[in-house]
Amino acid sequence: MADKSEPTASPSKSFSSNVHGGRTVEECQDMIRRSLTGPTVKFLREHLQKSGCFVGDSFIKAVNCDKQISGGYVRGEGIMVCSNHMNIQDEVDQVVIHELIHAYDDCRAGNLDWANCAHHACSEIRAGHLSGDCHYKRELLRGYLKIRGHEQECVRRRVMKSVMANPYCSETAARDAMEAVWDVCYNDTKPFDRAP
Repeated sequence: MADKSEPTASPSKSFSSNVHGGRTVEECQDMIRRSLTGPTVKFLREHLQKSGCFVGDSFIKAVNCDKQISGGYVRGEGIMVCSNHMNIQDEVDQVVIHELIHAYDDCRAGNLDWANCAHHACSEIRAGHLSGDCHYKRELLRGYLKIRGHEQECVRRRVMKSVMANPYCSETAARDAMEAVWDVCYNDTKPFDRAP
């Protein structure tokens, strides 16, 4: 898991029942239901099913989180969206799409080890690249004003932040892992034909 602006998959989770602002769990659950009707979310859920992984409506849940994170994917439990850090529908949509890519990677790989820095980095590269997290408009809203070359720079920044939050990965291990798998993982656009 990562800070509020950097959703990620995690080998662990940290959720609590304290509300720190944002939306209520009920409001966020309604936003998740709206996310489920979006074309990208439908596409990813369909491909998870085709890969042999059941993704029912309860697979994605709104929860209150005690850390500055947007959400996370936990194997065997599903996707958690941190309601107390969500304000608008687009934020919920982005978290759901990002985490569905992690779930797809976990399902497709069969042996993905979230404690392995390279495995974690690869899924973060794919999720950052394929989810739209690093669209230039989102980057501008975060205060990053670079127009050309922003996407890969954004993905790298967000991968580092996420993988460094993994208790098994130091900053050096995270950077080495990211660089080692970058080309293969950045160019792997499955289940999309090309990056959306």
